[in-house]
Amino acid sequence: MDDRPDGRTLRVTEPRAVPWLSIVFGYGPMLPFAAGALAAWGWRGTALGQAAAALTILWGCAILLFLSGVRRGVSFRTEGGATVAQIATMIGLFSLGFAALVLATLGAAVPALLLLLVGFTAIAVLDPIAARRGEAPLFFARLRPVQIPIALVSLAALLVLAL
Repeated sequence: MDDRPDGRTLRVTEPRAVPWLSIVFGYGPMLPFAAGALAAWGWRGTALGQAAAALTILWGCAILLFLSGVRRGVSFRTEGGATVAQIATMIGLFSLGFAALVLATLGAAVPALLLLLVGFTAIAVLDPIAARRGEAPLFFARLRPVQIPIALVSLAALLVLAL
């Protein structure tokens, strides 16, 4: 619920439950993180292990860039236009994802992983806050704290392997 400039109250009536399609498209993209980290550790020291790690890092960049677009997309539903927080979050996530992508393509896995960890941590923290403020779908408050740690644990495992 939020007060609008004209004095009327805006009531968000969307469900707090995570829609089934968001479960599929929320957790499905997390599977390559876990599979890639497991493969990188299982084949550590081999070309296959290095390829698994590199592909998982690139996957992380793609997903973080995608999630920056999700943040921009949900800002379109904000009554009165996007908020500064929504735009700042989108720009921050995009910048982290793009910088990580550049670093990954240059072979700098450790800095790329650090940026990805910052970006995904930001999503895990900020999306539930945005949901409670009515700046993101309400179900983000339930989805993100369970979904995003899969990526975080996987990326942290790759970072340990890279160090």
